[in-house]
Order: sequence, then C-alpha cells, then structure tokens
Amino acid sequence: MYRENTKKINIGEKVIGGGSPIAIQSMTNTRTEDIEATVAQIHKLETAGCEIIRCAVPTIEAAGALAEIKKQIHIPLVADIHFDYRLAIAAIENGADKIRINPGNIGDSERVRKVVEKAKEYRVPIRVGVNSGSLEKELIDKYGKVTAEGLVESALDKVRMIEDFGYDRIVVSIKSSDVMMCVKAHEKLAKECSYPLHVGITEAGTLLAGNIKSSIGLGLILNQGIGDTIRVSLTGDPVEEIKSAKIILKTLGLRKGGIEVVSCPTCGRTKIDLIRLANQVEHMVADIPLDIKVAVMGCVVNGPGEAKEADIGIAGGVGEGLLIKKGEIVKKVKEEELLETLRQELLNWNE
Repeated sequence: MYRENTKKINIGEKVIGGGSPIAIQSMTNTRTEDIEATVAQIHKLETAGCEIIRCAVPTIEAAGALAEIKKQIHIPLVADIHFDYRLAIAAIENGADKIRINPGNIGDSERVRKVVEKAKEYRVPIRVGVNSGSLEKELIDKYGKVTAEGLVESALDKVRMIEDFGYDRIVVSIKSSDVMMCVKAHEKLAKECSYPLHVGITEAGTLLAGNIKSSIGLGLILNQGIGDTIRVSLTGDPVEEIKSAKIILKTLGLRKGGIEVVSCPTCGRTKIDLIRLANQVEHMVADIPLDIKVAVMGCVVNGPGEAKEADIGIAGGVGEGLLIKKGEIVKKVKEEELLETLRQELLNWNE
C-alpha cells in the first residue's frame, strides 16, 4: 500500500498516512528524566521543523517525566520502550501520544496484550518496530542470515499479534543499517501492509556518512511512493536530522517551502571566500519564509549563467560581486556588501 492508500493514524494532533504530508521525526538524546534539558532540546527541534518527537523511556522515572514534558512542548510525544511492558503502560498513562515497542523483546503474548489493552483504552497508536540487529533467531535460521524477507516476516508477525488483540491503530517500521536491504524490505512490506510506514536507515553513522546513507536509502524508498513519516538517524545533534530530512523531502519534490540554496563547488577562478559566504547565506535564509531558490556563485564569468535557474543569486569577483535575478545582472556591489544586499532583497521580496 503506497502512501496515498495507507491507513490514516492520529498521533496527537498530527495525522500520518492516507496521503498526508510526510512527517519529520527525531529523537532526543538527553536523559528523559531530566525534564528541563529534554524540553529545551525539543524546543530547538520544533524550531528546526521537527513534527513528531520520540523520547527513550528506560525507567519508570522517565515514564513519569513524560507528563510534564508534554505540557511544555507543542508537537506529539512518542515513548520508546524496550524490554519492560510496564514502562509502556506507564508511558501511555502519562500522556504519550504514541508508543514504540518491539513485541519480540517485550515478553510473552500476555504482556503484549496488556500493553495493547492500555493503548486501546487511551486510543494511543502503537509503532511496531523491527530492527535487523534484533531479528529473531528462528528467522535468521530460516533465511540463513538477516534478510529483507526475514525483516518483513517479523514485522507482519508483530502486526498480526496486535490485530489479534483487536487493535489496528498501528504504525510499522523496519530498519537496517544495510541500505539496500532496507530498501528491499520496504518494497516488499509496502505490498503487504496497509498501515503507515515509518522509514529510516538505522545506525546510519556520523554527520557525513549518515547523511549520505540516509539520503540514498530514503530517496530510493520515498521516490517509490513508500513512507508516511521519516527520521534521519545521525550520531550527533538531532537538529541536524531535521535539516537533512527537510532537504531530502524538498529534493524529491515531496515538500514545499523554505529557501533552497545552491552554490558552486569553487575553482581556480574563485577570488572570494565562497565557502564562508555560502554557509553564511544558508544560515541567514533559514528563518526567511520564502519558497524560492538562491544561488551563490564563485565568479562573475559563469555566475550569471549558472544562476539562471535560481530566483536570485550573487556571484563573486575581485573585491566585488554581482546581484543576479532570473539570470540577469541587477547591480554590482562591494564584496563585503554582498551578503547584506542579498538579505535586503529577500526581506523585501514581496514588496
């Protein structure tokens, strides 16, 4: 079932599935018990564009903290539970808008049933998560190793377990650090599952490697019409996950809004500090609510031509630069005035 046809699920006030806009998620890396630090991080993520936030709940104190955290934030709160079914129940009672569990490590079916009954009582969706690192031994034996087929079978087994308890407010995720295995698994799962899919490449790595692996994996999956909500998993500041997710969605044409910055890679003709300038422009435009393309070019030789497809751009020369609109040179300014000139043009864009 591709995203237009998956089941619609409410996570707090956010709707995913059924053709709803793909929601961007992240996960806090603070101790959830530290309410002040966790709330502060969530506020930063909200500002960056995070739409659903997940917190680890490894202790009963963390579960209790959710109630106060939820009061102070503005996006749906998901509780991430492993091993102890009682933490899932406590998280629901303390206001979690969704819980993430792997029924395989929660315990026997009776414990899973208790979690499902509590979720049913509070109408809280359950995200069924299966990771390649925790695939059941019998499925590894069946397929000879961890495979896409094994991941899908495991996920569908967990879905059926929850359905058998009479509940269908379900989100499904299957994750692997093996990008192509993850892609193949999502292709298979989409043909057999009507529930919304949460997509991500797990344990993708640090900022550089993680972004590359996530961009390839998410790009291949999302471009097939698969996926209702995403997380870019990076080892680092989770705000970077939001930035990356937004760029991935915009690149695929799955999200509009916000200024897109394009810049040349520099060459021997570059006479200004283009790398610094491009980063300054990217930082400057982050909070300007325009849906346009801005080009930052390194020289006046090819700058106007290369910036032709952008709405506006600047191109550096020797101690000076050009302001360009729709491929046409508008004016020449001193190098140190380029950034401010561009800023003023953007702030007055609709005047």
